[in-house]
Amino acid sequence: MKDKFVLLILTMKNYYLAIDIGASSGRHIVGREEDGKIITEEVFRFPNGTKTQCGHLVWDIDSLFKNVKLGIKRALSKYPKICSLAIDTWAVDYVIMNGDRPFMPCLSYRDWRTEAVIGEVHSIVPFEKLYEKTGIQFQPFNTIYQLYEDKKRGRLYAATDFLMIPEYLTYLLTGAIKKEYTNATTTGLLNAQTGDWDWDIIEALGFPREMFGKLYVPVESAGMLKPEIAAEVGGQIEVVLCASHDTASAVEGIYMQGNQPYISSGTWSLLGIKSPVPHTDENSRAGNWSNEGGVGYVRYQKNIMGMWVVNRLKEEMCPEKDFAQIVREAENSDFDDITGINAPAFLSPESMKAAFDNAFAGIDKKPQKESDYFKCAYLSLAASYANSLRELEENTGIKAEELYIVGGGAKNKFLNKLTEDFCGVKVVALPIEATAIGNLKIQIERGKA
Repeated sequence: MKDKFVLLILTMKNYYLAIDIGASSGRHIVGREEDGKIITEEVFRFPNGTKTQCGHLVWDIDSLFKNVKLGIKRALSKYPKICSLAIDTWAVDYVIMNGDRPFMPCLSYRDWRTEAVIGEVHSIVPFEKLYEKTGIQFQPFNTIYQLYEDKKRGRLYAATDFLMIPEYLTYLLTGAIKKEYTNATTTGLLNAQTGDWDWDIIEALGFPREMFGKLYVPVESAGMLKPEIAAEVGGQIEVVLCASHDTASAVEGIYMQGNQPYISSGTWSLLGIKSPVPHTDENSRAGNWSNEGGVGYVRYQKNIMGMWVVNRLKEEMCPEKDFAQIVREAENSDFDDITGINAPAFLSPESMKAAFDNAFAGIDKKPQKESDYFKCAYLSLAASYANSLRELEENTGIKAEELYIVGGGAKNKFLNKLTEDFCGVKVVALPIEATAIGNLKIQIERGKA
């Protein structure tokens, strides 16, 4: 009788599934609303990463999709009645489509292939003009440069579409092609004022017009699982669009008092604020600020090198240590100098330690011990946060009283304390799966409509 009662309770609740995939790992998180709060449970986790193929860094999409299905199966085995699922991932990367056939490989944003074409793109549409129209900060891996390099290599010949990673995974699950607004804004090909594709830029760069279809906002349905997928995972679920750029979902998942600045701290650190309008002025361009889509607002934010640096140092120097030990040793280091952590040298070096060594070349005081490298990384991140926060205040007129930090980096109390010291504001650390919570929040609100 007790088991039947428990089963009855389970079936009465509305459960939702967030599939949140980052550059290093993915997770399936089941959530429900209870007393105005979102209760979550991680039911599946899997590794993700790039591999080298023909001299390029590529994503293993087949493995990624296999794990997406395994996680859905795991979720359904525990919660047989899930109302919907939605997928969020990192931005800028995509799969080229020729009708219903993908054109592989799917190249990674950390591949250096765009270096040769950035100058050519800017000779056609000067960056000043690009920024005025799109409001997207310059990053060498932006979709606009990736697509242009694809065009130069002939990869867009016969292309009918390009799907951002969550859109492609959604297509594999449902057969539906639906392009989601928040992720589309990261391409550098949307007009910041209209919220739609900027056809002047698209035509100037010679991209096939048919590749740029209708944009959909979060909460739009992509349909049900294909019958063969439903049979494989053990049940049927509706697939919907969340804010499929993971940072857009993360910002939705932050429980903030008022409109205060945030840092989404993961592989990258993104510092910004919710803004009712885009900021495409000269100061924003010069400071390399970005205006990316949110759920009813603009995410005015800046990419800052994040925990990627620390993770790479760990892999290279002390893979056997856990992060708790690394942080303790960094705290005890007497090294107190910083470096420009956002320099291109730290983006994708063969050796992260060598990148630090080179940054201090010719300087007497340089990292010596293992702990010094980590201390330097944490100090440099905190200093970069502080510089960006001051710029944010100057560009928007806001006065920060608190700084909300979410994501994996929010668990690092040492970095949080350094950030508070450098920034001079109260740090509110929310060590939660903010991206998954934002993903779930959008689904739950849709379920109430």
